[in-house]
Amino acid sequence: MYRDDVTALAAPLADAGDFDVLVDRVGDARVVMLGEASHGTHEFYRWRALLTQRLIEEKGFSFAAVEGDWPDCDRVDRAARCLEEPRAALAAFERWPTWMWANEEVADFCRWLRARNAGLDEAGRAGFHGLDVYSLWESLREILVHLREHDPAGVPAALAAYRCFEPFGEDGRDYARATRLVPSGCQDEVADLLVRLRERAAADGSEAFRAWQNGEVVADAERFYRAMLAGGRESWNVRDQHMAHSLDRLLEHYGPGAKAIVWAHNTHVGDARATDMGEDGMVTIGQLARQRYGADQVVLVGFGTHRGTVVAGASWGAPMRELPVPPGRAGSLEDVLHRSAPARALFVFPRSDRPELLTTDLPHRAIGVVYHPDRERWGDYVPTVVGDRYDAFLWFDESQAVHPLTAKAPGGPRFSLPWSAATAE
Repeated sequence: MYRDDVTALAAPLADAGDFDVLVDRVGDARVVMLGEASHGTHEFYRWRALLTQRLIEEKGFSFAAVEGDWPDCDRVDRAARCLEEPRAALAAFERWPTWMWANEEVADFCRWLRARNAGLDEAGRAGFHGLDVYSLWESLREILVHLREHDPAGVPAALAAYRCFEPFGEDGRDYARATRLVPSGCQDEVADLLVRLRERAAADGSEAFRAWQNGEVVADAERFYRAMLAGGRESWNVRDQHMAHSLDRLLEHYGPGAKAIVWAHNTHVGDARATDMGEDGMVTIGQLARQRYGADQVVLVGFGTHRGTVVAGASWGAPMRELPVPPGRAGSLEDVLHRSAPARALFVFPRSDRPELLTTDLPHRAIGVVYHPDRERWGDYVPTVVGDRYDAFLWFDESQAVHPLTAKAPGGPRFSLPWSAATAE
């Protein structure tokens, strides 16, 4: 079943030149989102980087925006703009899961980006930015540093927010629990800080924009902590809505004609409405981008593998491990492609007259940063209508683990997440 569909759609993928048909499909799109079925697979990072290089060079894309923290990725952006060495900036990532961005594959891409940018003026340089919401404390510290240097009159507002959160430590759960007794929490302090940062960003350029984005992280992280305690879909939605708003701010900051490439997990890149996530009321940045910019201005690309190895942890904050990826579940998208597709293949989906493979609901694997291969039969798959969830798909029958920059023990974990977020991270 589906063999003829796969044969008709699949194109062998040998090198970056085989992306021609996908680059043509991108056309004049404003946003391209490139997924991954795990945060620990070499092939996903490597081929995503190769496609990104072509889009920057040939289609004039302005920046890569990733499922990473703004302050950490801001150091990488400065490195890519020839202000420091990219590998050192990536090696400074300390919070679990460090391997997600501090890996050799991302370092190779960032070195390419730095070399490419070196021959251009600032306006022509492509950037590297983080979209995620987790860095409340790091963002607060960055704001204080910025204000002390550029706007001393704004320091009291930042200190008020900092001191409001300080009694709860850096574990968002403690703050969230406290808001049950004091419903207003730190919202007023964060709002006052954000108003000032927004006003400065409107007038003062890139450095002020960086501080403003840190302020938006603090505001949405405060909301995320509250929602996290309740569990369910709301914490997921706060996070993806934050990433969508961050993307929009970056596009506006880069100016008219700006175009973005997003790197994130399939569970964020894919359109939630084509999965059971949508039935549960969850949204994704892929869905939100289609709704905001128009489906013709957004290209969503999923990634998948049948078997191999992956880097993940046994629990939140646990040491990274290289783990086996067992063969895809019988009847899954991965099983179908294993039986019929080339070992490495590119699928660019037709806009109409789509075959059954693209319109049928199939289980589609999603490996998180916490992973137990022996438990796959009970989870790790998202029911998916693949032709609605993505516009294209990259397939690797056998894949290998990503190469972390360091095996040192990471800093503290982000924090515990509700099951829905943890399984799809």
